[in-house]
Amino acid sequence: MAESIARDRLQLVGERRGGPLIVTEDVELLDDLLRLCAAAGAEPEVHHTLPEGRGGWEQAPMVLVGDDAAPRCRGALRRQGVMLVGHDQDAPDVWRQAVEIGAEYVLRLPDAESWLVDQIANAAEGVGRPALTVGVIGGRGGAGASTLACALAVTAARAGRRTMLIDGDPLGGGIDVLLGGERAEGMRWPDFAHSKGRVGGGALEESLPALHGLRVLSWGRDDWVVIPPQAMEAVLAAARRLGGVVVVDLPRRVDESVAKALAQLDLGLLVVPGELRAVAAAKRVASMAGMVLGDLRVVARGPYAAGLDERWVAQALDLPLAGELPLESGLLAAQDDGAPPGSSARGPLARFCTAFWERALAGGVGAGPDGEGAS
Repeated sequence: MAESIARDRLQLVGERRGGPLIVTEDVELLDDLLRLCAAAGAEPEVHHTLPEGRGGWEQAPMVLVGDDAAPRCRGALRRQGVMLVGHDQDAPDVWRQAVEIGAEYVLRLPDAESWLVDQIANAAEGVGRPALTVGVIGGRGGAGASTLACALAVTAARAGRRTMLIDGDPLGGGIDVLLGGERAEGMRWPDFAHSKGRVGGGALEESLPALHGLRVLSWGRDDWVVIPPQAMEAVLAAARRLGGVVVVDLPRRVDESVAKALAQLDLGLLVVPGELRAVAAAKRVASMAGMVLGDLRVVARGPYAAGLDERWVAQALDLPLAGELPLESGLLAAQDDGAPPGSSARGPLARFCTAFWERALAGGVGAGPDGEGAS
């Protein structure tokens, strides 16, 4: 029941772009393509032959041409996103037909169904550059990882970036509390506990609480739930497809679900207080996270024990130094008044986060889909 409610709510919210253009008279193939479009949350336009005029062919986010319709699509305007689709694994002249209609891919069903669902959903959502995704982990308990994660998200949103903050620590008490949004309407992790397959990015965004210019996925206040690895993977993938930035607050213990989250990060920040015991604990955390995450950096936090500084902490962990997390007086009092970490634009914490985003976003990120080309 919880799974169906969550799915229904996700389908009802969010703005859909137009679905793909399907060109075929093959009833069996059309049934399969309609089923795949439904799985992707897209509403297709169906024609038996090349649409009259150039508008439909040109404006559709992608075009799926059945083997039977390929001869009728010769002479169509060359464009990106055309795929030749069929069932027959040994169809003759399929590559010649693909070249004649300018198809980028030749797809055989059912083998290519999973990949095609992703492409349909991407086209319907207008996917561009994926979000820069940053995870924050505490080197020990109470290191300030949640505070930094919240401040990074608040700072990014204030700068006008599309921002999502995801609470990946079920024992952290709920990061929405730091934002003063524990009573805000919207879905929480328990709503996604049974999610399988693809989650729509736009629907995910619209379903979450909106706080301080960003969207927040936090934990509920009721029953304990376990988030399966596939649900964590699906939700984070949807968040990344939206673009902008995604900040993930992660626990120190790495289980299978956390490993799925780590695998989707572009960068990890390990917050380490300047104490010998904290450094020793952080070494174990770094060892576990580093098995999955390729880019892990240290954020050192004072005050420091005698003989220690931020560079010593980074060297002891054999990790690059991302910076020194500044102390900000009055932070707890501000939170009691409803002001989240990083809300004071002139405060040292916000300045640290602003400088971090400027450096992190300077390089940019990008990813391309895999597929079978029809050159």
